[in-house]
Amino acid sequence: MLPNNTCLLTFLILLLTTIHLAEPTSVSVGVGVGVGVGVAIGNGGPPSEPPSSKLDTAYKALQAWKSAITDDPLKLLDTWVGPNVCSYQGVFCSPPHDDEISSLSTSTVTATVVVAGIDLNHANLKGTLVKELSILVDMSLLHLNSNRFTGTVPDTFKDLVSLEELDLSNNQLSGPFPIVTLYMPSLLYLDLRFNSFSGQLPDELFNRKLDAIFLNNNQFQGEIPETMGNSPASVINLANNKLSGNIPSSFGIMGNKLKEVLLLNNELTGCIPEGVGLFDELEVFDVSFNSLMGHLPDTISCLQDIEVLNLGHNKLSGDLSDVICSLTSLVNLTVAYNFFSGFSQQCSRLFNIGFDFSGNCIPGRDMQRPQPECSVIPGGTLNCFRIPTPRPLVCASLPSIIFSNNMQSSSHHTSSSSSSSNP
Repeated sequence: MLPNNTCLLTFLILLLTTIHLAEPTSVSVGVGVGVGVGVAIGNGGPPSEPPSSKLDTAYKALQAWKSAITDDPLKLLDTWVGPNVCSYQGVFCSPPHDDEISSLSTSTVTATVVVAGIDLNHANLKGTLVKELSILVDMSLLHLNSNRFTGTVPDTFKDLVSLEELDLSNNQLSGPFPIVTLYMPSLLYLDLRFNSFSGQLPDELFNRKLDAIFLNNNQFQGEIPETMGNSPASVINLANNKLSGNIPSSFGIMGNKLKEVLLLNNELTGCIPEGVGLFDELEVFDVSFNSLMGHLPDTISCLQDIEVLNLGHNKLSGDLSDVICSLTSLVNLTVAYNFFSGFSQQCSRLFNIGFDFSGNCIPGRDMQRPQPECSVIPGGTLNCFRIPTPRPLVCASLPSIIFSNNMQSSSHHTSSSSSSSNP
């Protein structure tokens, strides 16, 4: 009897031990249901974020923004109901970016989308921009043209790491330049025109890789940063502000992909930089309604693609030479209301393409200034630095000429500064 009792006791002990060891496994299997038994048992790590979580987060962000909109006359936000944000009017969804796709299975990618853009142009919405919008990190465009948004741009917008296009134009936004826009790493298109932004333009604005900069029709003031020459932009519009001082000398060293520059209706003074001739792809150059003085640089003759050249309503003087009036792509040349004293025969051919030379000091021509106004030329003592260039001007050699003369000018300035600082 004793040996049999021993065997039975041993069997019971082994059975209890087996059950005890199996308990964690059975618990793990129970917890892992719905996520994956292999993850719960084999890897032991936390389960992946559910594919729908980004849309859930987007739902919370968009509902927070909806609550901050106080007037919706077109009833557009009536569609912003329920968790399916991809059905909201003005909200666009798409699959995630390539770097996210690589970490997901094919079946997951098929079922997963993210908020990729918001386009509420001309919706006439009244409200504010909320910090919760920065949660939409997959968004590549945000277009809010022609609404009634007030306040400032939230600092949290720096988290919109995928944003390439930001259009906040035609609103009622205010405050200093929204510096947060310069910390969006992917931003290429910045449109802040027709708002009430004020203060100075930051130096960093022209150091970013922005391709289009629209800041016109605000209340910016102060000088245009010298860093303007660093910009790779193809379009720069600073018109209708209160900018003052000279056009930066660095303007002539910008990338030659520049196609449009609009600086009209500011308070700019000084000369038109010699380097303007470097922009061989420039199509529009408008500096009208400023207080620019001096003679036009001959390098303007290198603007072979220029279609619109508006120099009107300044204090420019001298003659309009053949080198300017021989530009073959010109569609409109405006020099009205300056102090030009003559133009060459070559300029006469431009009468049929919108050549406006009224309000100058050109003898024998109609619609000119009264003689007393022409007796004293504004800026007569202004010394516009002009680069000695060969005649006729060889445009291909212009970059090296300008660079060489800029170096000499800089060296001379440094030398003068050093000598003046010595006792």
